[in-house]
Amino acid sequence: MNNEKVVAKVNDVMRRGFEIPADKLIPSATLFEDLGLDSLDAVDMLVHLEENIGVKVDGEQIMKVRTLQDIYTLVENLAAEPGAHIKLDI
Repeated sequence: MNNEKVVAKVNDVMRRGFEIPADKLIPSATLFEDLGLDSLDAVDMLVHLEENIGVKVDGEQIMKVRTLQDIYTLVENLAAEPGAHIKLDI
C-alpha cells in the first residue's frame, strides 16, 4: 500500500515540474510511454525529487524506474532509511 503523503508529494512534483495533468498520474502510468517523458526529463525528475522531497537518488536507482509506482516505492524506501529527512508537505 502506498503512503498517501508520498503519492501526493510525488504527484505534485510531476504536475508542477512536467505539467502533467492530474488524471494521468496513476500508479501504473509509465514515465516514457504514458506520461511522455524522455531521458533528459528523467534527469530533471531526479533533480525535482531531490529538491522538493529531499531524497538523494543515485543514477542507478533512477534507471530502474519505469512507472509512477516505481517512484512511489523508491521514495518510500529512501524515506525508511536511517537518518532520512524527507519533506512530504505540499
